[in-house]
Amino acid sequence: MRADLHVKRRSRHVTAHRTQQERSTRTRALLLDATIDCLVELGYAHTTVIEICQRAGVSRGAQQHHFTTKADLMTSALEHLFTRLAAKILDGDLPTGPDRLEKGIDLLWEAYSGALSTAAVELWVAARTDEELRASLLPVDRALGHTTLEFYRRLVGAPDVPADPTELETVLLLTVHLFRGLALDAMIGGDPGRRTALIADWKSRVLPR
Repeated sequence: MRADLHVKRRSRHVTAHRTQQERSTRTRALLLDATIDCLVELGYAHTTVIEICQRAGVSRGAQQHHFTTKADLMTSALEHLFTRLAAKILDGDLPTGPDRLEKGIDLLWEAYSGALSTAAVELWVAARTDEELRASLLPVDRALGHTTLEFYRRLVGAPDVPADPTELETVLLLTVHLFRGLALDAMIGGDPGRRTALIADWKSRVLPR
């Protein structure tokens, strides 16, 4: 009888702990998604913690429990977005044969454009004069680079892609910097047709290598 009561109490405790953990995870995700939305829609200068909490439907106390500083919240949001995009890329199906590398470049452009690029640019511009933000942002930027390299190592490791790993890594770095510039061009209203043509021209130059 006592053993049965002990099992039931423990079961209730585990369930309550799991439910609390789930609520905490959801609260954190709401804050991070709201932060990205604010950065994209309002820009860093007009993104306030109050606005983020209102959009997330979360109290300031709950926000401070998860993120003690604004810099921590901002960079965690960028990492959260990048993690989602990286998972989408790494879990994606890649074709075999010559089309594999071309698809890899297309996926890289998808990752470096859109909300990720906009949020990253907003934070990097602000970080130029904000030491706390810059210190928080550097590790996130390095993590982005490491995950991108991991993706391209998968391409290199494929038996149907006879490419030199060192050569491919060089192409990767050049492609990343090109795409960052093109993403900035998109943010300031550049011609989308011109961007498409530049990406096609770049692929025609690097894929034969």
